[in-house]
Amino acid sequence: MQLTVQGKQMDLGDALRTHVSDKLEDLNTKFFNRAIDATVTFSPEGHAFTKTHISIRIGKDIMVISDATENDPYVSFDQAADKVAKQLRRYKRKLRDHHQRLDDAPANHFSEGLDSTLSANDQEEVEEHLVIAEIVTNIQTMTASEAAMRLELSDKPAFMFKSAVHGGLNMVYRRNDGNIGWVDPDGKVTSVKTKKK
Repeated sequence: MQLTVQGKQMDLGDALRTHVSDKLEDLNTKFFNRAIDATVTFSPEGHAFTKTHISIRIGKDIMVISDATENDPYVSFDQAADKVAKQLRRYKRKLRDHHQRLDDAPANHFSEGLDSTLSANDQEEVEEHLVIAEIVTNIQTMTASEAAMRLELSDKPAFMFKSAVHGGLNMVYRRNDGNIGWVDPDGKVTSVKTKKK
């Protein structure tokens, strides 16, 4: 596993880098032993706090992301790593099945899309917003339950996918009540079970 440990506006000592490396290697060995890469970023948060952001790529377009903020960088990292371990433990079997399906998937299993981030600095119409980030991303074919799993692993607010049922674009998103919502514009699937964390 390729590991990048970086500090934003703070210096990291060798002891902390070794601690991060050892813990993430243990997690990789325990759950999959096939993580591709991991990035750990430490940044100051307020006067005496450190925020840790962990991002681990464990397969084709499968990211596990977590954050924690504490007054000690070691504690902050350990809490973020514990969240990663909890997510991996919860989805280990599903991820293995999903990863195998991705490996065996035909070339048309993916569609290419443009992922854009809009600036939200002003309250004008969307046409007035500036695009501040743009990347080409793969939109995968999967079931709604697989998409919900991927959403929970990524810790993002929404996840777009192609429906395995009818091939149309769908989206799952985090609702304010803790459940996961599902948008299916074609309306060919009528329900999905959601679960509060």
